[in-house]
Order: sequence, then structure tokens, then C-alpha cells
Amino acid sequence: MESQVRGGTRWKRFAVVMVPSVAATAAIGVALAQGALAASFSVSGQSFKVTAETLHGEGFSQYGAIDQGYTLSGGKAAHPVAVSAFTKARIQKMCQSVVTPVPIIGDVTLRLEAGDSSDENKQVHAENLYIDVEDLNADAVFHDINIGVAAKDLNPGIKDGEVQNKQANPFGFGQQAKSADLSNVKQTAWATTAGTFELSGLHMSLKQGSGPKYECY
Repeated sequence: MESQVRGGTRWKRFAVVMVPSVAATAAIGVALAQGALAASFSVSGQSFKVTAETLHGEGFSQYGAIDQGYTLSGGKAAHPVAVSAFTKARIQKMCQSVVTPVPIIGDVTLRLEAGDSSDENKQVHAENLYIDVEDLNADAVFHDINIGVAAKDLNPGIKDGEVQNKQANPFGFGQQAKSADLSNVKQTAWATTAGTFELSGLHMSLKQGSGPKYECY
């Protein structure tokens, strides 16, 4: 995916793109383990899986948009997504995984896990978090929710009709809430972006193979 712009601000990118030299992806563990940095998890032309035991978010907004990406062969691709945005979020037992076919080797699964603690201070913390969701399953409670808001009126959201590199209708359907609580979260996403991303107890693994044994679900 191209460099992303949120509300006119170009966030520092940290993209994970798996290539035959899969050892290069180890750099993500070094960078994210430092905590409190601008971060992005996206894979060119591929969706990835995300799970969480619980997610508590403040300043929730959601609206439809289009992710502009590329296929593994280099062609362009458009992906309809529901962008879920939080000004602040706390996530317990987060997992992100992506499967990439590598020539000769076969499928390789990159898996990131963090925040597996009942202590809120040792969970995953994010600010200005955006999740570009294709499919979501969860138990959810929204507080002070307002459904049917014009996308242009959401905050944070769209500036000059655009959200990062998405083609979004500024007068499209959206919703917002003061806060949201989700549990037993399973979702497929095309990108996760945060202004800051603090991951306590980060663990990264690269495994040859795919399926529930290797992926988040």
C-alpha cells in the first residue's frame, strides 16, 4: 500500500512485506519492542488476521472506504473496507498473522502477539488507531452511539474528501460513539495503523506452514 495520510498528517510508515528473504521481517520485532512509535502493519496485496480477547476504545468512529493496494504480481487492486478508528485503545491478548507463499519454501506465516496480561498497564496501548476491516466477528457494546452520521462529520476522519490513500465518499454513511468495548474479536483486515503503538510482551514468530495451527485463528 502507498504511504498513508490521516487527516492531513503523513504518519511514519512501518510496513511488513514478506519476500523470499523472510529473515528481513525480524526488524519489526526490534522496532515495535521499543514501544511508543508510529507504526503500520500492512502487506502488499494480502489481508491478514487479527484477534483480541478484549478491546476498549475511546473516541470510536467507523465509515466505509476503499483501500488502494497492489497484488503480489504488481497489479493494482481496490478493497472495500470498514475503517474503525479510535483516538485511544487498549487491547488484551492481541494477535496478528499473515500467510505469504514463498517460492520453493511454500507458505510462511508471520505472527505477532502482545498484551497477554490481565494487568491493563501491560496490555497493548494505541493512540489514533485505524483498522481497515474486511470481516469482523465480536461481542460489542457501544456507549453514546450515533448511527447515520455523514462521514465528513466524523472525528477523526476525512479531510478534503480523502482518508490516507482511500477513495471515500465524504457524505457517505458513518457512525461514532464515545467509547466501545469488544470481546472475542476475530477479524480480517487490510491495514492496521497507529500514531503510537505500545506492545508489552511482544513475541514474533515465523513458521513454515499455514492454517489454525500457525495463524491467529
